[in-house]
Amino acid sequence: MTAIAFETPWVLTGLLLTLLPLIKTGIKPTAYSWPVMLPPDPLSMFFSGLLRLIGMATVTALILGLSGIYLKEQKMERVGHGAHIVLLLDRSNSMDNTFAGKAPNGVEESKSLAAKRLLSEFVDKRQQDRIGIAAYSTSPLFVMPLTENKQAIQSAISAMSTPALAYTNISKGLAMALSFFGQQPVTGARVLLLVSDGAAAIDPDSELELRKLFKESQVRLYWIFLRSQNSTGLNAVPENPRDDTADAMPERYLNLFFSSLNIPYQAYEAESPKAMQQAIHDIGQLENRPLHYYERIPKRDLTEACYQWATAMLGFLLMLKLFEVRIG
Repeated sequence: MTAIAFETPWVLTGLLLTLLPLIKTGIKPTAYSWPVMLPPDPLSMFFSGLLRLIGMATVTALILGLSGIYLKEQKMERVGHGAHIVLLLDRSNSMDNTFAGKAPNGVEESKSLAAKRLLSEFVDKRQQDRIGIAAYSTSPLFVMPLTENKQAIQSAISAMSTPALAYTNISKGLAMALSFFGQQPVTGARVLLLVSDGAAAIDPDSELELRKLFKESQVRLYWIFLRSQNSTGLNAVPENPRDDTADAMPERYLNLFFSSLNIPYQAYEAESPKAMQQAIHDIGQLENRPLHYYERIPKRDLTEACYQWATAMLGFLLMLKLFEVRIG
């Protein structure tokens, strides 16, 4: 299927006008008493043919411009080394606090700003990855589909500097992030990178659905847990067994849930921006495999180029006309 199309294809009937330069060049003929006496002139014959060709090309360019010629949207196969990566970002209120659990005072940056800065550096180094972004708080937030457009990805990450929202509903966020892989070919590494400073209990129905989605998606899961100072870790076990519940220790139970999925899973507990930077560096070193994907090339308008060519050739014809010498 051709990649060229036209907004108003009926205008192409005007291409019949390209035959006009073959009939008449616009140069005034000069009469001679006996043309046989004229010597052969290959140079003049060459320029005469060139003028006709330029005239035909000028008419063709004008007609194509008027027809609204354009290149259709295309898909181009790309091969590189990298991964399909979906960043799932926690946008709950606690992310606007520092790792000390306090409001930023100008000396320590908030967890959300640290995540924004370090993830931006991570994207800069992953030149051949396709990256998508989702977020969650009370509800999941669709931010950016999987794309190789690094400028768009950086803009989406910059949006993390806006104030955070309400609470944490991680099950819906995970479901949305996994849906990003649904229409993608299973090539290269598939990575779900969760950046969160907390968790919430997952109800049994959501747990069953997530187990299914994780199995179908064939992803590698990484969790960077931005742990506030003096908070319990992912593997902490309470002294009182009655406190060992998903509602009381959601981070511990989310970690247990991830560990039970039978997928490649790694959790990092980061208590400072430096620890978070080290975790992101480790992930960047691990996920770098052969990657096949299709890049979408948007529709491209060619009318401006046609008019530019027509203008240039008309200018050339005008210049030659000015050099015309009239005899007699």
